[in-house]
Amino acid sequence: MRILLLSHSFNNLTQRLHVELCERSHEVSVELDIHPDVTRESVALYRPDLVIAPFLKRAIPDDVWRGVRCLVVHPGPPGDRGPAALDWAILEGVAEWGVTVLQADGEFDAGPIWVHRTFPMRRAAKSSIYRNEVTSCAVEAVLEAIAAIEAGHEAPASMASDDPRIRVRGPCRQADRAIDWHHDTTVEVLRKIDSADGVPGLTDSLFWQDVRLFDAHEAHGISGVPGTVVAQCDGALARATIDGAVWIGHVRSVGPKSLKLPATKIFASEAAHLPHRPGCGYGPIEYREHCEVGELQFNFYNGAMSSDDCNALLSAYRTALARATKVLLLTGGRDYWSNGIHLAEIEAADSAADESWRNINAIDDLARAIIETTDRLVVSVVRGNAGAGGVFLSLAADEVWASDRTVLNPHYKDMGNLYGSEYWTYLLPRRAGAANAAKITQCRLPMGVAEAGRLGIVDRVLTARGAATDDLVKLAAALASDPDYAARLVDKQRRRAADEAEKPLDAYRNEELRRMRLNFYGFDPSYHVARYNFIHKVPKSRTPLTIANHRSRRERARPTCMAVRS
Repeated sequence: MRILLLSHSFNNLTQRLHVELCERSHEVSVELDIHPDVTRESVALYRPDLVIAPFLKRAIPDDVWRGVRCLVVHPGPPGDRGPAALDWAILEGVAEWGVTVLQADGEFDAGPIWVHRTFPMRRAAKSSIYRNEVTSCAVEAVLEAIAAIEAGHEAPASMASDDPRIRVRGPCRQADRAIDWHHDTTVEVLRKIDSADGVPGLTDSLFWQDVRLFDAHEAHGISGVPGTVVAQCDGALARATIDGAVWIGHVRSVGPKSLKLPATKIFASEAAHLPHRPGCGYGPIEYREHCEVGELQFNFYNGAMSSDDCNALLSAYRTALARATKVLLLTGGRDYWSNGIHLAEIEAADSAADESWRNINAIDDLARAIIETTDRLVVSVVRGNAGAGGVFLSLAADEVWASDRTVLNPHYKDMGNLYGSEYWTYLLPRRAGAANAAKITQCRLPMGVAEAGRLGIVDRVLTARGAATDDLVKLAAALASDPDYAARLVDKQRRRAADEAEKPLDAYRNEELRRMRLNFYGFDPSYHVARYNFIHKVPKSRTPLTIANHRSRRERARPTCMAVRS
């Protein structure tokens, strides 16, 4: 089928659908919902068989859904209607939630229901549940709906107006989830912050300053006067509740152009006087050992790795290497493995260029340490999404294991034609070949693990169950006990020595950083403009041609300026 994805942004769900539909040989193009007239134009240009709207903030124009079948993904069960479905579900502490794929008609969220899925709710931030449970159920439901349409099934009937499941709710506003620190329990505080995590964040105050709160976790074994800030750890602040405390990992000041940053960086002087309480429920880096298998787990918020994060992870990595293990798992978080350098901290620095340079060198140091590890096998376990430098950092390991739900974005160019480093010019061609390496970094499209496996940048695909820690440890233990383990290490050491003799790692790094220095300090400000627009969520004025196939074809058909002049 020829399918147009119409979405407010090219978010995680839209990317995952793009990957899954292309993998099934559908012809797919994307249009960002910039203006109703732009939507009409895209439908006229592309003439799709089907429009799928994974993420919209307004209704599809009447003339569009009357002219072509439009399926809308709603992050709620049948009958739930309104723009804040998941917010309310988390805030109310429901045990089960769902996703509905319905056909657009004249009433918002009320068209014929093609498919729905349910899932058990877990205690997590809204952004995490959306990125995992909602996205997985939405993909399954959309594929089932497409199969029914291809089989010639008629649209189901709409729900009756008196159906008891119908529940219409408006936006979830700040007043609906305001925290009362003198009466709310830890569970209630977590629900309120979780319900707003991602967008818009929960409005509150810290040290008499209005802020938005994000990245909340229970603080184990910590208590104090309710409402007071009582401890700090790894960038987070612990604030007491009536029955314990919660960690606030990230905050953003209320006001224009403010940035979401680690709480202790926003309140550095106040945090300096607080006791440091590690191991109490907040810590982005943890090491565990399972006999001959070491597991270094890291979970940085939104996958961004600042200079300090990279240095801390490098220190933890070196400590892990001092242990007598045969396999070391580098296990990323459930939401993200890594998205590379920390653009928000770079944006907040006195000199964005200087901090960019510091950050890229810090992540390069980490990548090099992994590449030069020759006394054991190292495995990157990519359970969440990865982008830009995070993808190439994973390739520094001997093997890459990735969840079948993972979306990779192995390119930098959308960030103002950033060249990239992390030794990608060494790592990527070695795995994918020179021709494929060029295609991967130039195409600027999301990639699923099936394609990544065919290209050689993923070695093992993990199912949802196979990504559980116990199963990962069993797989790693099997590597450690393999009769060919010793021979494999010898081959690894031989190859590393041969590669270094042919072209030293320093040469790759210097060549990459020479290009990166131009991105950071050169006359072309594209990187700095793109970073600013990304961090401050500046709306796009047009859909990028890399994803809008219906527009890129038209652009290629236009005469060049020189041809017009001639």
